Amino acid sequence: MELGLYTFADLDPNSATRKISPHQRMRNLIEEIELADQVGLDVFGLGEHHRPDYLASAPAVALAAAAERTRRIRLTSAVSVLSSDDPVRVFQQFSTLDLISGGRAEIMAGRGSFIESFPLFGYDLGDYDELFAEKLDLLLKLRDSETVTWSGRLRAPINDRGVYPRPHQQKLPVWIAVGGTPNSVARAGVLGLPLALAIIGGEPARFAPLFALYRRAAAQAKQDPKTLATSINVHGFVGETTNQAADDFYGPQAEVMNRIGRERGWGPTNRAQFDASRGPDGALFVGDPEAVAEKIVAMHKIFGNDRFLLQMAIGLMPHDKLMKAIELYGTRVAPLVRRETAASPALWDATG
Repeated sequence: MELGLYTFADLDPNSATRKISPHQRMRNLIEEIELADQVGLDVFGLGEHHRPDYLASAPAVALAAAAERTRRIRLTSAVSVLSSDDPVRVFQQFSTLDLISGGRAEIMAGRGSFIESFPLFGYDLGDYDELFAEKLDLLLKLRDSETVTWSGRLRAPINDRGVYPRPHQQKLPVWIAVGGTPNSVARAGVLGLPLALAIIGGEPARFAPLFALYRRAAAQAKQDPKTLATSINVHGFVGETTNQAADDFYGPQAEVMNRIGRERGWGPTNRAQFDASRGPDGALFVGDPEAVAEKIVAMHKIFGNDRFLLQMAIGLMPHDKLMKAIELYGTRVAPLVRRETAASPALWDATG
């Protein structure tokens, strides 16, 4: 099973109270990706957002900088908001990243859990799902053919045009990221695309039927099992001790969840809820290396997932604490997980 990290490159949304400038946060981000590579993690994902509290509106640019500081780790969006972007530009940007990195780029495409990009780029939220379906169709055609003829309702047609550059990999990997919508899960299966499921609340085991739906939809569509893979993307943090990890992670994570909750009408979180969520059946993977590894392995037995991505850089997490957590994840958590899951190899070859 592949192990990795993802982040949105959180930033204090209030410029007057920032302790870290956007420039320094970006430099810290590159250092985090470099360390993840050095300690042997497999994947680093960077999410696209268009808000003052997140720095990464152009993931491919930051990942290209990281590509020059890394050698092995795969570099992916997490996610690219395909619905409000142009598939030609997304393909070109990640093909360029693939060339710079020597074949380590991936696209994780999603509809987006925030809506800021739709009015920013002039799209109607009423077309939310149709935009994604149409643009995903075009992205896959761009991936599969150098010259493309395509037409849709919401984007201008393309008539026998070449799209360049082509990636270093024979086929640029495209994952579908979902938050639990069954139709989105089934679509990934029908298309034979790898599936990344975000689990940020509730009991993770309750999401397992979605992977069953995915595999069933793929089988009914007669997709090759070798094209399929699954990932679970979660929140968590690794510390030298479980108490330290919980104390370090609670404040930044709670601040973010409460801020987003106020926007969406959720009730406020509290430490009791947080502590319950980091228990054996909860969605948070917080603890010392042994505890986190044990929970990752337990979830792998439930999901049979090929990849596990952990979001540790949530909120205003101090850079030094995050770097230590990445070190622990790569040097102590990963070896334990790999040893326990070695008997269950991934179905999908990440090299494409």
